[in-house]
Amino acid sequence: MARIDLVDVSMRDGNQSLWGATGLSTAQILEIAGQVDRVGFKAIDFMASSHMGTAVRNQRNNPWERIRRARAAMPRTPLQFITTGLRFISWEEADPEFMRVVFRCLQRNGIRRIKLVESMHDVDAALRAARMFKEEGGGQVMAALTYTISDVHDDAFYAAYAAKVKASPNVDLFCIKDPGGLLSPERARTLVPAIRAVIGDMPLELHSHSNVGYSQLSGLAAADSGISAIHVGIGPLGDGSSLPEAGRMIANLREAGHTVDIDDAVLARVDQYWRRLAKAEGLPAGAPASFDASFLRHQIAGGVMSTTRRQLQEINLEHKLPEVIAETERVRRELGQPIMVTPFPQVVISQALFNVIGRKRYEQVSDQVIRYVLGKFGRPPNPVDPKVRDAVLDRPRAREIEREPSFPSYADLRKRIGVDMNDEEFLLRAVMQGDYVDAMLKHGASVGTYNPDAAPFKKLLRELAARPAARDIMVEGKGFRLALHAGGAID
Repeated sequence: MARIDLVDVSMRDGNQSLWGATGLSTAQILEIAGQVDRVGFKAIDFMASSHMGTAVRNQRNNPWERIRRARAAMPRTPLQFITTGLRFISWEEADPEFMRVVFRCLQRNGIRRIKLVESMHDVDAALRAARMFKEEGGGQVMAALTYTISDVHDDAFYAAYAAKVKASPNVDLFCIKDPGGLLSPERARTLVPAIRAVIGDMPLELHSHSNVGYSQLSGLAAADSGISAIHVGIGPLGDGSSLPEAGRMIANLREAGHTVDIDDAVLARVDQYWRRLAKAEGLPAGAPASFDASFLRHQIAGGVMSTTRRQLQEINLEHKLPEVIAETERVRRELGQPIMVTPFPQVVISQALFNVIGRKRYEQVSDQVIRYVLGKFGRPPNPVDPKVRDAVLDRPRAREIEREPSFPSYADLRKRIGVDMNDEEFLLRAVMQGDYVDAMLKHGASVGTYNPDAAPFKKLLRELAARPAARDIMVEGKGFRLALHAGGAID
């Protein structure tokens, strides 16, 4: 039996999958970071560029500050950043020199390894990003093999891609990335050895979501077959549409005879913190999923599923979710069966949503769908349905997008935004609305600490502050009494 390492995904993918990527602030992360660093994880799946955008828009938190302070609080455990090639927050592929600055800033602030997800398995694109990341800081580069079920993506396909990428001196390790949770135990027993045969002793990790109900069993099968590390979520940030829950995965691995060097007492404290936070903030906890064969058809990743459900709730159309899922399968076939990994789930599901709530299919399409059909995201595994291609491109907006210039050069952006502006602010302003960045800067550094037990009281005070007519306020609890009077007096 083997030693199996664990990678903690709670702060990035667990947050994204279960809490819509909006659930964690810098203060909440820093409150537990020191404990997480002591658990014994191989790495921490910490951030993506989409999370950086969310930190600015939703919380007015500076994402660069979040990385710096998390790195200081977790010096022993590498922080990981996930990216889909040469893109940063924006959907567009960025100028290479611009991305060099992104990779430089990430590593300068504390990112020590990067997970490259090349959605179309374009070898040249993956190796170009790997080389740039190495040249701008020397951190570890993980090449992701994005798993899906199709006639194209068999074991030989993934082995061939791994063999080509392995030839680069800029790739340090590999990961089977299973965003849809589609990897069965039987397939893990053939896929892992096929990849291992071409990469030799290089580390090979498993990142498999739990939404189908496979992940615990697939993790055990992968551990028996040559995997090096398994990605897990802690407590309420595991299971459900997230990754397998850490405590149960550890117990299962040890029961199977594998060695897992984790400090169980510290892990338990981290688990309890996340549970207290979830309760205080009204955030859902992941739960073990029963096997759901429908996921093998629609292949919607955990984070995208939860985001779609939340979007439907916001427009009072949550009852339309089954219809949107069925339409997602149809749209994916018509668009050539792209792998359902960022950015393609968003492309496919947004179109499915438009088709369901609109008067007729493809009457409304997003700019991203137009760009996809135009080939701006690369070549899909199969050709786009000709009737759909015509429906998408036969509109003025499609002709505008076809003529639009590519992402501006780094030099042009610098001239437009500010030659003397520091790199971190410049990068955010280049891809985000200026008022979001202004609000973040005005808010200043994240200060104070976070205590889940005090969260309800703080929420109450915020609500009271929004009611200026309330002049005299009394708050009482067990062994506690606070009186606030007009004029500032406190009893």
